[in-house]
Amino acid sequence: MTKLSIIIVNYNVKHFLEQCLISVFNATTNIQFEVFVVDNNSVDGSCQMVKERFPEVYLIENKKNYGFSFANNQAITISKGEFILLLNPDTVVEEDCF
Repeated sequence: MTKLSIIIVNYNVKHFLEQCLISVFNATTNIQFEVFVVDNNSVDGSCQMVKERFPEVYLIENKKNYGFSFANNQAITISKGEFILLLNPDTVVEEDCF
């Protein structure tokens, strides 16, 4: 059973997102988890970076910027975790955080 669903809404912050995802995967070694990135129509290559570097991430590519709340709800609707973490893409989590 998935214990934690981590949801990150992204808009044109590819480099922050990359560092955030690296830290998430380093912090989730002892827990069943899933990661969603909901991209609000970024033009900075964010989606391509996620596809190439983090193929295990569920990527939702919006063709319009629907806003933060709408994007979070898109992922929450399909998440399977017992707990849900809404994480900003400019966050770096500590290794023993989860």
